Amino acid sequence: MSITERIVSAPADRVFAVLADGWTYSDWVVGTAHVRDVDPSWPSPGSRLHHKAGPWPMSIKDRSESLECEQGRMLLLKVQLWPLGAGEVRFTLDPLDDQATRVSMQEQFTDGPLVGVRNKVGDVLLHYRNTEALARLADLAERRAQ
Repeated sequence: MSITERIVSAPADRVFAVLADGWTYSDWVVGTAHVRDVDPSWPSPGSRLHHKAGPWPMSIKDRSESLECEQGRMLLLKVQLWPLGAGEVRFTLDPLDDQATRVSMQEQFTDGPLVGVRNKVGDVLLHYRNTEALARLADLAERRAQ
C-alpha cells in the first residue's frame, strides 16, 4: 500500500470541500483528464463521479465510487482503472490547528492485472503520482475562498 502525506495550509473543512466537489477531480487527480458527471449526492457512500482517464485520444470512460465518508475527516473511494483493474484510495484529514491539516492518501490496487504490481515498486510509483496529486489538492484548498 502506498501512503503519501502532506501538510496543507488550510483548515480540514476547506480541504474536505475540495474532496466533496467532484467537479474538481480532473484539476488535482493525476491521470484524470475530464469529469463527465457527478452524482448529486457525492461524496455520500454509493455515489459516483464519472470521468475520463488517460491522454486523448486513448482516454477511457471510467468512474470512481464513494465507499465511506466521514464529513470533514475521511473519504474512501473505489477507483476504476479498467482494463487494468481497480483500487481503493483513502483520504484521511487530521487537523493540526485551525489553519493546517495533515492529509494522508493511502492507495492500493484491489482488482485486475494491477494487483500483480502490489509491491514496493508499485508503491513507489503510486507515491510519486500521489505526491503530485496532494500538491494539486493543497493548491486548490489553500486558494479556496474561506
